[in-house]
Amino acid sequence: MRLLLIGDIVGRPGRRALVALLPGLAARYSPDAVIANGENAAGGRGISRKIAEELFAQGISLLTMGNHTWGNKEIFSFIDDEARLLRPLNYPSGAPGKGWTILGTSAGELAVVNLSGRTNMAGPLDCPFQAMEKLLKEIPQLPVVIDFHAETTSEKAALAWFLAGRVSAVAGTHTHVQTADARILPGGTAFITDLGMTGPVDSILGVKTEIIVNRFRSGLPRRFEVASGPAQLAGAFLELDGLGKAIAIESFCEFIDREEEEGGTGSDI
Repeated sequence: MRLLLIGDIVGRPGRRALVALLPGLAARYSPDAVIANGENAAGGRGISRKIAEELFAQGISLLTMGNHTWGNKEIFSFIDDEARLLRPLNYPSGAPGKGWTILGTSAGELAVVNLSGRTNMAGPLDCPFQAMEKLLKEIPQLPVVIDFHAETTSEKAALAWFLAGRVSAVAGTHTHVQTADARILPGGTAFITDLGMTGPVDSILGVKTEIIVNRFRSGLPRRFEVASGPAQLAGAFLELDGLGKAIAIESFCEFIDREEEEGGTGSDI
């Protein structure tokens, strides 16, 4: 089974990069499915129904979310009905949507799980380690791929080692900076601390640089705005054997050089 895992799509530049670059990546890797994080897809914060449908139309098989799941309130009107959209599994009981699903591909089925870290992350979250331990007792015997949306490298690595040999892959998202540590852990679990960002290159984590610089210099809050200009698509290629063990993981970052203003804004990344 061959998969493309795509890092946080940020605003219009990220969506533009996806349209321009995903066909070439699909030709290069011949994936059986494409999984992308879409929690910043609408103006840098949350996702709308229209944008979700746009991403699916471009070849995304499944969208995962994160701490900005509820950033666009429109999501409450469709998250329960959209089978291809996940929010973190360890949100409190009663949260709309679902945290995992079985995804059918041309090479068979796999389970995809969305988790959120707790270290330096806002909100009342259940323990991701306990949530996965419980889920693995209930989940069918399928390959399991996890999008772990977390802030710290240590929490991401800890979860990967905790699950080594029991899941197919743990791919980190959220920090918007791709890490150079893609590897296969003992037992056949692929791991990368962060897939990186799919969005504007000349930015600070997707936001206009002057806004973030001024926040650090003044200590005063400012509304975040997605940057414009050249964009990138970052992620990783993952290959699993017939037993669901990872046999290859390769990170990538592709670029397009186009200027276009981003229309949406958000209060946080």
